[in-house]
Parts: sequence; structure tokens; C-alpha cells
Amino acid sequence: MFIGRRRELGVLEEAFAQDRSAFVPIYGRRRIGKSELILQFLRGKPAVYAVGKQAPASLQVREFLRQAAATLDEPLIATHPAESWEEALDLVLSRWRGDGKLILALDEFQWMAGASLELPSVIQGLWDRRWSKSGRVLLILCGSYVGFMEREVLGRESPLFGRRTAQIQLQPFRFAETAAFHPGYSDTERARAYFVCGGVPLYLRAFEASLSVEQNIRRVVLDEYGLLHREPDFLLREELREVETYHAVLTAIATGRSAATDIAAAASVGDRALQYYLQQLIALGYVRRRYPLTGSRPNPRAVRYDLDDPLLRFWFRFVFPNTSYLAAAGPERAFANLIAPGLDAYFGSCFERLCREALPAIYRAEGVTAPFEVGEYWDRTAQIDVVGLREDGVTDLGECKWGAVRSAAALAAEIEAKVPAYPNARNATIVRRLFVQLAPRSRGARDTVRWHTLADLTHLDR
Repeated sequence: MFIGRRRELGVLEEAFAQDRSAFVPIYGRRRIGKSELILQFLRGKPAVYAVGKQAPASLQVREFLRQAAATLDEPLIATHPAESWEEALDLVLSRWRGDGKLILALDEFQWMAGASLELPSVIQGLWDRRWSKSGRVLLILCGSYVGFMEREVLGRESPLFGRRTAQIQLQPFRFAETAAFHPGYSDTERARAYFVCGGVPLYLRAFEASLSVEQNIRRVVLDEYGLLHREPDFLLREELREVETYHAVLTAIATGRSAATDIAAAASVGDRALQYYLQQLIALGYVRRRYPLTGSRPNPRAVRYDLDDPLLRFWFRFVFPNTSYLAAAGPERAFANLIAPGLDAYFGSCFERLCREALPAIYRAEGVTAPFEVGEYWDRTAQIDVVGLREDGVTDLGECKWGAVRSAAALAAEIEAKVPAYPNARNATIVRRLFVQLAPRSRGARDTVRWHTLADLTHLDR
């Protein structure tokens, strides 16, 4: 069953329905559902869908022509002696006799362009000379390497720059959207699944709704035959060289090193070389660079690095460093001895990320229309889990608590004590927020603190 993506499908449907030709790049990290989105959109429409691969250009051109022959019901196209992309693309569009647009969807475009460096220029020439004026083409270029798509398709140096009519950077599902994958789960179970799988459809589907999160972790992640047991390793090997070094860098971050010097030391990588590895991981969407959010110019010395992908964060925290024990003990004992004791604390750190993710939706629900930034703040004396820096003269400071709240008053006092530590250079009005997994019996401090439970976050924007 196809879930969600209504806005993205609406963009594509609008591009298909309009009178003029359209060019829509789609990009985003692997496993995010780009191909599934395209195939859902193509249902019942005239389309040539081709997937790039690490293969010679001639083989990819041949496959494209075979697909076109089936779509246009012209078998001879498959045997046409076209040897270049320009000839193949021109041939297919010249044979299109149907009403309205023909959709050309080139998936994994980075592999096609890698084997044919001239391909972006070829498409630019065809678009400028014929396709854009004809009103009969919807071109979709889809890629999994965000850096490549932003540089070679969307960037100023690209031959295709300025020609797109829309674009879609496909993001993981937000937490509230993932409810459709496990409708029988409680709010807590749904959050725990999200903390492992993130908003990636493939990973969410791997978790059986009839099993608990712990059972799914043992079955899907820890078992050597499980779908996600080696998924992070496969992802890195598809995209990167020197995978062993990336493993070391990611393990260092996942096990608590966040400053560049600490990561370099733990991974046995030089400081200058580390920046290259981090940049590659950031471009892939796996690592994020963070600064304390104050509204002032960020201090480069305060930068931290964080694993932004939930599955990689979990895998490099619990699985990769323990592969020998896991192989010897098996998933049941490994889970009981290595993972279960630290799982609630780990979920607590994930809950902080979830609360920051939810703050924009909270603003929408509260009618906040001013521009804002969301982040966190830290210094040597204080850690503030959630910071919302708004341009309407308000700053939100939030504290997050996973697990039962023993004393609502103590938790409210905790955020109150941190307010003076925040450098409020704008003299903004401070709104205190408390994010909790479960609603405390007596909240207290009702006039000075806004409470948000996991149940509240679960139903935002649904």
C-alpha cells in the first residue's frame, strides 16, 4: 500500500496537467521512496521509465530504447541502431503520437551521467531547441546523491540550470506521518520504532506491526539474515570508497564523540583528513553539523557533529562495535546483554531530536506565522534540548523527558533554572516548554510552562 506523499504527487500531477512542458528534478537520500513515488505517479500514464546503473552508456541507452518500445508499442524502436543518448531521446520523442505529454523518467540519473558525461548538456540542448516549446514532455530526473543533483542538475554551473519548472527534495516522513505504517502500535511503540527506522519507508515496512519494537530489532536488525542487518554497510559501500575509515568516523560519533578533535582521535584520522570524510557524510545526509542556536554568528569552535540518520545512529551505536559478540551470542542474548540495558537512555536522546522536529508543527498549531529557526543550545554549564528562535520577539526554550515524570514541579524548575544560562542578546520573551513522553498526574506551573506530551506530538499535522 502506498502511504502519504500527497503534496509531492500533487506537484507532479500539476506538472503533467499544465499546457507547457515541465522539468521536475527529484532528489533525496537512498531508500527514501523516490522510485516508489515516481512509479505511483506514472500509473496509467504514458511514460518511459529507465533506471541508471553502473554500466557502459551503450547498455543504458539500449535499455532505455527497450522501455520506450514497450511504452509506444513500437517494437522496432528496441532494435534501432542509436548509439548516443541524444539520438535515443530524440528518436523516442519524435515517435510520440499520443495526446498530451509523454513522461520521460530517468531514475538514478547520477549513474547515467557518470557513464555519459555529456548527458546533462544533451538534455539541455533538446530542452531548449524542442521539448520546452512543444508542450508534450514531462521530464523527471531523479537522483540519490544529493550533492550530485544540487551540483550537476540544479547548480549554476550545470547546463540544466534555470530550466526546471519545479523540484522535489524528498524528505523522510515526519513522525506524525509514520502512524500509517503501524496503526496498531501505541504512541510509545510508534516513537520507539521511529527512533530506530526514522522516516524511511523501507525500514518502517520492515518492522512487522504484529511484533513489538524489541522483537523487530532482534528479527530485522540483529539477526544476520534480517533485512536491515547490514543495510548501513551496504549504503556506505554503494556511495563511498575507504569504507573502513567511514566506519571508524561514524562509530566515533555514534558512541558519543561530537567534537572534531575527539572524532579524529577516536577514528585515528588526521584533523584535516577528517573534514573531507565529514563533508562526504554530510552531503549524503547521514551526518549533520550543529551549532548552539543563539541568533548570533556561530562560533566555529563550538561545532558538533551528529548522526542524522536514525538507523545508522542505532547500528553504529549498538551493532557495528559488537559484531563479534553478536555472531557468537546470537540476537537474543546480544539484545539482552548489550542493548536492552542502554535502550531507554538511547531513546531519551532520540526523543530530544523528535521534539526539535515537532516544534515547527507546534508553531503552526499555535498560529505562529513569524520566521524561525529550531535547534539547541549548550555551553560548559548548561544544555538546553530545544531552542526556537522566532522573529516575532519570542524565543522558546524546551526541556525533554523520556520516561515517567516523578515530579512535574521539579522538571518545571529545571527548565526555569536554565533560562538565565541562555544568551538572550535580543532581550526576547522566553517561552518555557516541557516535552514529556507521558503526561504527569499534576503538571503545576501552568501559567509559566507549556507542556507537550508524546501523544500531542503523535497527532500533529496528521
